[in-house]
Amino acid sequence: MIDRTEIRAWIDADPDPVTQDEVQDLLERAITDDAAALELADRFSGFLEFGTAGLRGALGGGPNRMNRAVVIRAAAGLAAYLRQSVGADFHVVIGCDARRGSAQFARDTAAVVTAAGGRAQLLPPRQPTPVLAFAVLHLDADAGVMVTASHNPKEDNGYKVYLGGRAEEDSGRGVQIVPPADTEIAAAIAAQPPANEVPLADSGWGQLGDEIRQAYLERAVSLVPKGRAGQLRIVHTAMHGVGGATALEAFARAGFDDVHPVAAQAEPDPDFPTVAFPNPEEPGALDLAIELAEDVNAQLIIANDPDADRCAVAIPSAGGWRQLTGDEVGWLLG
Repeated sequence: MIDRTEIRAWIDADPDPVTQDEVQDLLERAITDDAAALELADRFSGFLEFGTAGLRGALGGGPNRMNRAVVIRAAAGLAAYLRQSVGADFHVVIGCDARRGSAQFARDTAAVVTAAGGRAQLLPPRQPTPVLAFAVLHLDADAGVMVTASHNPKEDNGYKVYLGGRAEEDSGRGVQIVPPADTEIAAAIAAQPPANEVPLADSGWGQLGDEIRQAYLERAVSLVPKGRAGQLRIVHTAMHGVGGATALEAFARAGFDDVHPVAAQAEPDPDFPTVAFPNPEEPGALDLAIELAEDVNAQLIIANDPDADRCAVAIPSAGGWRQLTGDEVGWLLG
């Protein structure tokens, strides 16, 4: 059942004219078009649920999609949670990937946090998720927000939250949130007013440069034993995501100078044109990397997902290339 009054109220509160028009068009077509009515019913079947992985869903208008109205309310809820748990001087660092809408969602978050009295700092756009998680620790921030849908399909976007500083114990800082923080943040989001009633600052947040990524690289490279890089020939794929440049720089600094990126997947592209599903663990996702590895006679394939918080590893075997299991990769890293 479509509640047209509820839908019109959502349209009025939506700060984005694109998604406003999108929902208005569906509302008009739903009178005679069953497909439009079903689509509209799904978009208004509830709110995207905030959990330990934050928010994630298809881009589009309505409360059950990822859009500026949903992000603004989520940011307001996080700000309210932090204000209550750590105080009015709460500090949030914000990053984003290269998906559609990510940069705008990051700016909206900074505007909400600043208007709520908190300190917001924006990383440069198109950052790997691990750089944002590192920034929470490096800057001693109370929380971090990463706008990304990770390895989801191109139609999606998402909103990951990390706690740190005064909002989390040492062991939980800069990692995925756990209960009861997820339900407490979700409750704070649900208590927020419509998006057009949430204050947004026009300015006042800080803009970080490349110094955080450089500090991350320095820390990452310090974990490699000196003189152990050897002459390993590596193929790397960024899977059309934001991790390519950072990964290649890390390899070079650590002494791995025989690295071959998969050129067709090296640059950020929100359409992920060469893969059906941009998850390096999915069958077929490593086809281009394997093809290049065979051409250059590589000994190792390393593949990141689009926000570079997931890693797949493959090695040559008698039957071709074998992808290591998550347990095997964990054992090697541990």
